[in-house]
Amino acid sequence: MAKKYYSETATEVEKDLETSFANGLNDDQAKSRIEKYGYNALAAKKKKSLFMRFIDQFKDFMIIVLIVAAILSGVVAQEWTDAAIILIVVIVNAILGVFQEARSEAAIEALKEMATPSAHVKRNGAIVEISSTDLVPGDVVLLEAGDVVPADLRLINAHSLKIEESALTGESVPVEKDDHVLDGNDVALADRVNMAYSSTSVTYGRGEGIVTATGMNTEVGKIATMLNNADETDTPLKKNLNQLGKTLTIMILAICVVVFIVGILKVSPAQRNSTLMINMFLVAVSLAVAAIPEGLPAIVTIILALGTQAMAKHKAIVRKLPAVETLGATDIICSDKTGTLTQNKMTVEKVYYQNQIHDDSDKIEISNSALLSMVLANDTKIENGGNLLGDPTETSLIQYAFDQHIDVPELLEKYKRIQEVPFDSDRKLMSTVNKDGDKYYVAVKGAPDELMKRIKYISENGQIKPITDDEKKKILTTNQEMAKKALRVLGLAYKTIDKLYKDPSTDNVEQDLIFAGLVGMIDPERPEAKAAVAEAHSAGIRTVMITGDHQVTAQAIAERLGILKPGQDKRVLTGAELDKLSDEYFIKHVSDYSVYARVSPEHKVRIVKAWQQNGKIVAMTGDGVNDAPSLKQADIGIGMGITGTEVSKGASDMILADDNFATIVEAVKQGRKVFSNIQKAILYLMSCNVGEVLTVFMMTMLGWDILAPVQLLWINLVTDTLPAISLGVEPVEEGIMKRKPRGRDSNFFSGGVASSIIYQGILEGILVLGAYQIGLHVGPHVSNATLQHADALTMAFLTLGLIQLFHAINSKYIHQSIFRPHTFSNKWFNGAIIIAAIIMAAVELPFMTKLFDVTELDGPQWVVVLGAGLLIIIIVEIVKFFQRKMGKQ
Repeated sequence: MAKKYYSETATEVEKDLETSFANGLNDDQAKSRIEKYGYNALAAKKKKSLFMRFIDQFKDFMIIVLIVAAILSGVVAQEWTDAAIILIVVIVNAILGVFQEARSEAAIEALKEMATPSAHVKRNGAIVEISSTDLVPGDVVLLEAGDVVPADLRLINAHSLKIEESALTGESVPVEKDDHVLDGNDVALADRVNMAYSSTSVTYGRGEGIVTATGMNTEVGKIATMLNNADETDTPLKKNLNQLGKTLTIMILAICVVVFIVGILKVSPAQRNSTLMINMFLVAVSLAVAAIPEGLPAIVTIILALGTQAMAKHKAIVRKLPAVETLGATDIICSDKTGTLTQNKMTVEKVYYQNQIHDDSDKIEISNSALLSMVLANDTKIENGGNLLGDPTETSLIQYAFDQHIDVPELLEKYKRIQEVPFDSDRKLMSTVNKDGDKYYVAVKGAPDELMKRIKYISENGQIKPITDDEKKKILTTNQEMAKKALRVLGLAYKTIDKLYKDPSTDNVEQDLIFAGLVGMIDPERPEAKAAVAEAHSAGIRTVMITGDHQVTAQAIAERLGILKPGQDKRVLTGAELDKLSDEYFIKHVSDYSVYARVSPEHKVRIVKAWQQNGKIVAMTGDGVNDAPSLKQADIGIGMGITGTEVSKGASDMILADDNFATIVEAVKQGRKVFSNIQKAILYLMSCNVGEVLTVFMMTMLGWDILAPVQLLWINLVTDTLPAISLGVEPVEEGIMKRKPRGRDSNFFSGGVASSIIYQGILEGILVLGAYQIGLHVGPHVSNATLQHADALTMAFLTLGLIQLFHAINSKYIHQSIFRPHTFSNKWFNGAIIIAAIIMAAVELPFMTKLFDVTELDGPQWVVVLGAGLLIIIIVEIVKFFQRKMGKQ
């Protein structure tokens, strides 16, 4: 178990790590520790070669079925065209899969790039600069503002040191560090103020620390380990396609066996020979090939690709195609707070002065002492163009002044700083002495509790008078009220002096102060986030907020967003409280909690897994390094494109280009549309294939003429491509965001699709067989049995083709009637049906009849063909009507 260095004294740390804080390690010690601990670098997961990635694409069950079908079709049935088409589809699908995966594994590389290239350390008693990869436990590292922390450190000295840790802990503001020993052995990562962690940034002050962990043993290294070891969860789409493949295989094998056995049993034992056996086997294989929707993988891929384009227009960039459909199935969105639901920018929200709390939009005079103190006691640097550099808390105060149309540079020039007492984490105050005409203006800001100890006066109606105990109590009460609303509150004070201090210090500068006011800041919620949370709720999706920030802050933001209702304190769980819960209890009660505060990366993964154990499909949003493992674990990880680290983007399935939580809701809508459209395409393809199989099967069993392989192939080419693809671009159905999530156990056959495939396929087969029988009795060749059978087979062929095109219209709505205003609003579908119908009818052209072994039909025969096609629409509409009436939708 790793040592808890934050609970040890400096002397104990030196002893444990066998080092000297004064002199650091010597070269021999450093060399031996490199050999023991390795270099201070992150180990990457071994990558698969491009060839192996390509081979992996063929491990999918559906793909294996298609390959076997292609081999049987070519080798046994000698249908090499069929075999070539199937193999081309399979290979194109594999190439698309490799292309998507090749861009998906950048998380560890991004973690590596975050490492600082060099570090200042004590070696052999001297301060030297070395490569950060050469750091070892026991090295003494020096930190300054602007540095990236090169390894995990136990701080021994900290001078006004602040470190920005949001990417690791989720803390929205830089953490004030000190070197004091912490009590307890279970201090949360975000509360370990005497530790500095690898890949975080120093924003203020300076410090020194002893390296306690390097490389994969650092906190960021543990995240890298979790990323390397994370199991790739199968998406609902992949599971559904695998299930579809297995169902098809069972059905196909059953058909082959039944046809083969029945065919053999129909003849007498004396007629059973090897020729008969081969012929019946070829018939069975032909039926199997007809049953396989060989274009399905390609069509699914195309529908997903079209979905990614639609999402890209709404600022959601999909990195992995199945993520499009997965998002539509989402039950839970686990969202990081900082930068996702909030703006990740400290902002002044309330200012208290003259015994009253003012909104940030209220006008404040330039002479107001509260404004002067927050601007003058401030180390923010203002670059050309108005860019503000410095501590986020301080920059928010300057931005507030700018928003009040104050010319801050001019103000700073007028009140030029002459002396200062820098911020100190012990007294928690900062003061500046500024030129004010022939006098000097002392501006002070800091923790209200500490500041009030030094307040002696208060201004009332422009008059300075001694402050009373009641007035102090009112100020402290106001401070508490603002803090309860998750505001970070600073106290403001001032005084005027006649001459400069000989030795400015807290003992003289920060005494006998005049109270100026309080200023409350917050990382505010995104303006559109509340509406997005509400819309997600109406779609049956629960938003769970997970943050490294404090419990009070988390609860206040959650209430403002509508994730929590006021007073639901029990539903805010801290990381420390979560540690005390057993896995069994937490999995059972995870639905009791909507907000988590003060959590670590391990907690986030545990929360996601708990929801998954309850059968929920979980989306996880995040922007920091600390979010990467949970982004990997989730069914769909959503990274932030603007504020997100490269690590979080690399671990994500989808990236929000605008960091807008509302974009997720729009993406959910698109995801639901994609699933619905894939379901429509499967309903269409499978029912058509059932119709084909039933037709050929019954013709074989009844001893009728059967459709030729070239005819079946032509029907598949014409009807299985353009119409099916065009169903994939159907617009979003009305009310799709009012439906509950379909759940992890649902599949493409759910919601009545399976029964629709069966009855609609049977209906197709019956209509085609009926057209064949009518064809034996109508037309110009009634007196010629041979030609009449040829006409009847032609009518069956054209009926089977055209009936599928009519049925494509049925498939636009699984349960709803097609007789509605927007049925034909999809221009791509309209064009596809017209083109497919023309291609199908083209076989009747004189120069095409011999190629497809068909006859030219006359008017009455065409009426039968078209009548059968229209009947499929009429009958299916009647069935849908009764389904709706019986509540089966």
